[in-house]
Amino acid sequence: MPEPRYQTVSILGVGLIGGSVALALRERGLAEEVIGYARSQASHDRLSHLRVVDRVETDLARAVHGADLIVIASPVDAIASLVAEIAPHCQESAFITDAGSTKRRLINEIETVLTGSDSSPSFVGAHPMAGDHKTGAEAARADLFEGALTIVTPTDQTSGEAAKAVESFWRSIGSRTVSMTPDTHDQLVARASHVPHVVASALAATTPEEALPHTATGWGDTTRVAAGSPELWREILLSNQEAIRNGLQDLQQKITAYLTALEQEDAHQIQQLL
Repeated sequence: MPEPRYQTVSILGVGLIGGSVALALRERGLAEEVIGYARSQASHDRLSHLRVVDRVETDLARAVHGADLIVIASPVDAIASLVAEIAPHCQESAFITDAGSTKRRLINEIETVLTGSDSSPSFVGAHPMAGDHKTGAEAARADLFEGALTIVTPTDQTSGEAAKAVESFWRSIGSRTVSMTPDTHDQLVARASHVPHVVASALAATTPEEALPHTATGWGDTTRVAAGSPELWREILLSNQEAIRNGLQDLQQKITAYLTALEQEDAHQIQQLL
């Protein structure tokens, strides 16, 4: 087995994504120690029982002390405040990355927090495009990122060293990586992920209960992602609302075109739309 790449990696938010990061690091022998942060004693006991990480800490400062790399996989609305809280306790050479589904607003907040301090750790945003309709550390698996795309979002304030280190980290656990600005990320991911989630949720909500026994695999494939956490997706939608609104408006125009074609029994137009 190759030499570990990291002495200590800290995971803040040991759910599906954070837990899978931990398992991938441990299975590949990439870290001497993987520490998980738990907000409560109950979470501490659960994570200790699951053995997803090597050690569980309920004190945030202890959880990040001496870490080479910190991965924040908490809900998107909590990431900036976590960075602000841990920054004084991180070593200057540490790299921080995240797994948030939106980037522009989040990174603006984080860079405001870190600007002006010569001893701050380096932050580089990322979004692993991997997941499951299941949630929690119980659903974590070491191969979650195998072949999946992770978008890395450096800015003008990001050093080349930090960007390279974070891309290297995500690739080390199986991801393919691509780099783009936070704004480009939010525009593209709104169309590729956020709007489809809204559509899946709307379709599931408008399917009458009496129709459910008659659904086939197509309905299940189309609505599967609607089973994601409503609280998590609420924050994603609110943090990327402009791009999502634009996507939904374009979708609305398409739906209107279908309605018009159906009302006019326009077979040619229906076929063109399809």
